[in-house]
Amino acid sequence: MLDKNFIQRKIKLIQEELSKLESLSHYSFKEISDDFTRMYTVERALEKIIMRAIDLNQHIIAEIGHGDEKIRGYEDTFYALTTLDVYPEEFAKEIAPSAGLRNRLVHEYNDTKDEIIYRSVEDAIRQYAKYCDFILKFIKDRKN
Repeated sequence: MLDKNFIQRKIKLIQEELSKLESLSHYSFKEISDDFTRMYTVERALEKIIMRAIDLNQHIIAEIGHGDEKIRGYEDTFYALTTLDVYPEEFAKEIAPSAGLRNRLVHEYNDTKDEIIYRSVEDAIRQYAKYCDFILKFIKDRKN
C-alpha cells in the first residue's frame, strides 16, 4: 500500500531543495563556479532532489508495481512509473537521464564538469517541479 505521508514528505523536501536552486538560478556560471558555497549548494541540492525522487519511484514500484518491471539502475525507476500511469513516457525520457547526473555527483567522477552541473539547474527546476505535480496528482487520483 502506498504510504501517502512518506510520499508527501519526500515531495515537500524536493520542493524545498528546488527553492534553493531557484534562489541560485540567477547567478552566472562564473559566479557559481567561483564560489565554493554556491557550487556546493547546487551540487548537494541536485543530488538530494534526484535521490529523493528515486526513493519515491522505488516506493511506488514496490507497493503497486506489477512485479515485471525491469530495473537495472536508477534511471529505469523513472521509466517504470510510466507503466503504472504516474506520468507519460515522454516525461520519463526527459527526466530519467538526471539519474546519471546523480551518479556523477555521488561518486565524484573527476570528469564531471562544473559547467554540466550548472546547466542542469534550469532543467532540474523545470523537470522536478513537474515530477512533483505528477506524483501529487497520482496519489490524489488514487484516493478517489
